[in-house]
Amino acid sequence: MSKEKEAKKEKKEKKSVWLSYLDKEKKELEKLSSGYIDFLSNCKTERESVAETIRLAEKAGYKELRAATKGGKKLHAGDKVYVAGMGKTIALFNLGQAPLDQGLSILGAHVDTCRLDLKQNPLYEDSGLAYFNTHYYGGIKKYQWVALPLAIHGVVVKKDGTKLEIVVGEKENEPAFCVTDLLIHLAQEQMTKKADKVIEGENLDILVGSLPLEGEEKDAVKAGVLSILKEKYDIEEDDFVSAELTMVPAGRARELGFDKSLILGYGQDDRVCAYTSLYAMLEMKDVEKTAVCLLVDKEEIGSVGATGMQSRFFENALAEVMNGIGQYSDLTMRRCLANSKMLSSDVSSGYDPLYASAFDKKNVAYLGGGMVFNKYTGSRGKSGSNDANAEYLGELRGIMDKHNVRFQTAELGKVDLGGGGTIAYIMSLYGMQVIDSGVAVVSMHAPWEVTSKIDLYEVMKGYKAFLKEA
Repeated sequence: MSKEKEAKKEKKEKKSVWLSYLDKEKKELEKLSSGYIDFLSNCKTERESVAETIRLAEKAGYKELRAATKGGKKLHAGDKVYVAGMGKTIALFNLGQAPLDQGLSILGAHVDTCRLDLKQNPLYEDSGLAYFNTHYYGGIKKYQWVALPLAIHGVVVKKDGTKLEIVVGEKENEPAFCVTDLLIHLAQEQMTKKADKVIEGENLDILVGSLPLEGEEKDAVKAGVLSILKEKYDIEEDDFVSAELTMVPAGRARELGFDKSLILGYGQDDRVCAYTSLYAMLEMKDVEKTAVCLLVDKEEIGSVGATGMQSRFFENALAEVMNGIGQYSDLTMRRCLANSKMLSSDVSSGYDPLYASAFDKKNVAYLGGGMVFNKYTGSRGKSGSNDANAEYLGELRGIMDKHNVRFQTAELGKVDLGGGGTIAYIMSLYGMQVIDSGVAVVSMHAPWEVTSKIDLYEVMKGYKAFLKEA
């Protein structure tokens, strides 16, 4: 090949993904982005994400597994079922023609995200102001959460089992809440502290009121807040013991930039991959191998607990599905898991030129660069990493090229600067092929994160291609 032809080929390959789209694709991209912005805005907790997943799945023809197998009814190829766990995790199955011992094609993402959780005894008064005491969840820069409008999302469960779903602070006519900050005029000492000490975790308390209740002599402001909670939401102070209430950034996700090419929103790690995984799953019709979309909880704190990936939830759900088909045995399930292939649908750090020193520019994901594959994550010497096999990457390259999916490969950041992990290493324990794949995110774990519409669309295409071909 001549140098001139090589130069033309290289120029063509570097053409922006945006410029390669036809009008039809641009319309599909905007439709996907609009639905995603709604999802981000309305689903700010794992419970809300799972509830919306069930709504969308049932609309697409999925049935709850127990209902689908009621009375001993058997499952067959083409059936679509789901299993939910404690309202915080869910697995969807699109049953294929191939026997289950040949494995599954799995998309796995997490729907929990960084936030401030209310403690079990949160409400107190100090100097005429009422506060909620919090404990932060996940890896955050604590100073980013001050002087920011916050909303309350969650559930309160009464002693009789009544469950109250609470959302306050999202509508314009509702009050918002915040963590206060020290005024700059008196912050000389504060400004000399290291970033991790500027705001202490125990000081991430939420200002919730200042109006004293008439007739009360002690803690009158606290009493006033309790009076409002009882009147408007039927919440008493003791009910906080059996509540899961979180403080999240208030307001809708938005298009970002004059050209509206980006998305700004809370909780895009990892709801951007959860939504596109779900979207791809619901778009699939008949499949050869059984397709699975798995959305889990607790990834941000180590995938622990009954709803985290380290639990037996997925294993138990798969066993029930196999039993419904009539193919269950311990050996068959082991073979099924070992022969499965998975995309651990999770985000990657996007290159930010304002912080260029944190990245290896040759091995980093770029906004607008398409779907991202992370062969390994971990930190310092790949500690805690899955590190996918080269053979699997070769297969995925072929699938993505066949379906014209633009993709890039990346690491989280420069070696020795830090690192992170996903659910990939947990699923790899079954012996299946697993790799992290998702979307580049700028300002990851900040209250507001940034993604590209192009990457959203390309990763959805990639997930569909994987479910069809893997």
